[in-house]
Amino acid sequence: MMGWRAGLLSAFLGAEFAFMSGCAGAAAQQRPASIPSAAPACGGNEIARGSVARVLDGRDFVLDDGRQVHLAAIEVPLVPRPGGTAAKAALAALLEGGQAVLREAELESDRYGRIVAYVEAWRGPSLRSAQAEMLSAGLARVGGDVGGQACAAELLRRESAARKAKLGLWASPYYDPIQADEPANILAQRDRFALVEGKVMSVHESGQTLYVNFGRRWSEDFAVTVRKRDERNFAAAGLDLKTLGGRRVRVRGWIEAHGGSADASRAGAWHAPWIEAVHAVQIELADHD
Repeated sequence: MMGWRAGLLSAFLGAEFAFMSGCAGAAAQQRPASIPSAAPACGGNEIARGSVARVLDGRDFVLDDGRQVHLAAIEVPLVPRPGGTAAKAALAALLEGGQAVLREAELESDRYGRIVAYVEAWRGPSLRSAQAEMLSAGLARVGGDVGGQACAAELLRRESAARKAKLGLWASPYYDPIQADEPANILAQRDRFALVEGKVMSVHESGQTLYVNFGRRWSEDFAVTVRKRDERNFAAAGLDLKTLGGRRVRVRGWIEAHGGSADASRAGAWHAPWIEAVHAVQIELADHD
């Protein structure tokens, strides 16, 4: 049987997907009933375990008892976006027909009723993190809702290695971080998850919000907003937001826009793009990348 990481890469290329699925089914018959517990970097207490009946896409799967599971802490493209089909194939090679252990995430469930969890897959003598393996293969990006510092550091490390090696999604310019001084390009990703990178021009407070500005024109340029009550999340991770002026940073999150009326928006009027940052994982120093 081919190696674990090679299996993910071959799933991405599409050449060995059928072979890997067959191997996963054969291996499931050899697994003992008792799955050992480990001390993973991500996830709290075990909340469930079971056989994986089928994979729906690169982030969702169904257990044999019908429960649907959504992988926490990562963002994965869905079909038909670039990389969506490859991500689904990779997750299927990783989980389908095998056993999965679910661990507590920041949210218990989402609005669709899916269990949100950190997931470990049985492979050989150990448990392996589905999130970590998808990131290492370049088939996912770290999400904006990772609360634990140790977990965030581990997931960001894996994403960074895959990005530098141009693996998976990172082989396509579509997923390159958008430059912060190109607000029109950022605005084109409105209502989507994206990475934005650039030099911070200034940081200032207004009411209960901290603004990390990447330009001088507040009505047009990109900015990151942090509510005062969430500033402590960044401080706990050793990041003083008020000292970011002049630093180059990488921001991740959902692109939003403000400014102008709804009628003006329909007419194509300019809206300034922004990301709301809640968790420390959303802002990385990128001075020496």
